[in-house]
Amino acid sequence: MGLCVAVTLPLEFLVGARVYRSPRRLATAVVPVLVLFGAWDVFAISRGHWTYSSRFVTGVEVGTLPLEEIVFFVVIPICALLTYEAVRRLLALARAPGRLSFRWPDGLVRVGEGGPDA
Repeated sequence: MGLCVAVTLPLEFLVGARVYRSPRRLATAVVPVLVLFGAWDVFAISRGHWTYSSRFVTGVEVGTLPLEEIVFFVVIPICALLTYEAVRRLLALARAPGRLSFRWPDGLVRVGEGGPDA
């Protein structure tokens, strides 16, 4: 999970994905996944459909869910949203006239033909 975050987090700054700057959109992506799949896991665990090996979890649980499972349900949607927004932004930039440039904190931006101030 750490690697997933480490690979996608720079997209926020380098490409200007703006995921963390939009907390409502971020919550819209994370909360349904957390609730739906969290409930599914709780149900499946209670029915004995699956379990988690103590070798691979810390032992910290929220209800019957291992902490790692909850972190998974938060991290994966964030990484997916960061990737989606970065690709969407790059495609929009590639289709727009002008040239690509880098401007902090917006990340990669399209600059008009007359230069950065045009």
